[in-house]
Amino acid sequence: MASGNEKYYVPEQSPWPIVGAVALFGVAVGGGLTVMKSPAGQFILYAGIGLLLFMLAGWFRHVIRESQGGLYSQQMDRSFRQGMAWFIFSEVMFFAAFFGALFYARMFAVPWLGGASNNAMTHELLWPSFEAVWPLLNTPSGDTTQAMGWQGLPLINTIILLISSVTLHFAHAAMEQDQRNKVKVFLGLTILLGFAFLALQVEEYVYAYQDLGLTLESGIYGNTFFMLTGFHGMHVTLGAIILAVVWLRVMKGHFSAHHHFAFQAGAWYWHFVDVVWLCLFVFVYVL
Repeated sequence: MASGNEKYYVPEQSPWPIVGAVALFGVAVGGGLTVMKSPAGQFILYAGIGLLLFMLAGWFRHVIRESQGGLYSQQMDRSFRQGMAWFIFSEVMFFAAFFGALFYARMFAVPWLGGASNNAMTHELLWPSFEAVWPLLNTPSGDTTQAMGWQGLPLINTIILLISSVTLHFAHAAMEQDQRNKVKVFLGLTILLGFAFLALQVEEYVYAYQDLGLTLESGIYGNTFFMLTGFHGMHVTLGAIILAVVWLRVMKGHFSAHHHFAFQAGAWYWHFVDVVWLCLFVFVYVL
């Protein structure tokens, strides 16, 4: 190798990509068959999810061993950073689509159904008794629901996520100073706050279904509410699992003040999830 050149680790052939492809195919087919109420649907879906979890555990274990073995260079570190940045960007676009659906419904579809923009005839033909207000608490079938207020559990969950961002920042700062005990404490607190958020969201869903009559079948309001909050909850679950794995690695002595990108990637993802919740809290609960 010439002087000044940087080595780049080329991994050996791996079975994990094809295993992941098979797992995702099973999840897609199983999900579709489950919606169609096929007897084999749930079996294929759960088998696909199980295979996906097996793939993730095996692949990440392989990557961790390579990292701990000193096989990675600064170029590999830059590759990981670019990959994580693009992944978060794709997640931004994912939530942008759902927020876009919410804004379209509120700013265009609801006023049009109410007779705005010379759509009086559409209003009279499709839904004569329709009132252009948000949230829509009535459906064409005559069912009614109640709106979820921003106070109570949603506000508590907002505070929990904001505090979790602060504790994660302290953990990251401690990692950069190689203060491992502080890392363990603050990162552990962040994980506990994340799971507390999820527990309260489950309680909120129970309250919505049992007391408010707010379900996935409650028209466009129920659809957008559960799609946005549900997918966000899924991302909080993923983020909490990532941070839990990082915490276990910290307990095993992994990472150093200058080499801890897995920790940093988890922090990026968690802060992204927090920002999404703030937008969600404002546009879904408050406005």
